[in-house]
Amino acid sequence: MNHDNTLILMNTDKSESWHDLLVWQKAHTAALAVFNVVKGFPPEECHRLSDRLCRAALAVPTGIAEGKGRGSVAEFRQALTAARGSVEETRYLLLLARDLGYLTTVTHAAIESAYAEISKMVTATLKSLKTSGPA
Repeated sequence: MNHDNTLILMNTDKSESWHDLLVWQKAHTAALAVFNVVKGFPPEECHRLSDRLCRAALAVPTGIAEGKGRGSVAEFRQALTAARGSVEETRYLLLLARDLGYLTTVTHAAIESAYAEISKMVTATLKSLKTSGPA
């Protein structure tokens, strides 16, 4: 599914708040899914993989919201770049959790698919901001 046109409309000057950003909405939903699945991890993972995975997942919508709230395109780009890194960290940690047997293949595939889409959306948003000029 191509989100480029929707993304540009939802992620540039036309949206007033980070709440309006489709990429933030999807990142928030994915973070909720991560927080839900780590509840089923073994107790010994509470301060290792669970915490790290939750922090990485939380950094995505948090970074998008913070960047949008700063008000300048340059700062928004910087925050989106950091959020993209957190997306990839989350994707790796989900893979690790699956390989350790903490996530089923089906659960992993569903959440991974969401983060793959978010990664594309963040990249498209960054591209749209680069074409909109400096601010």
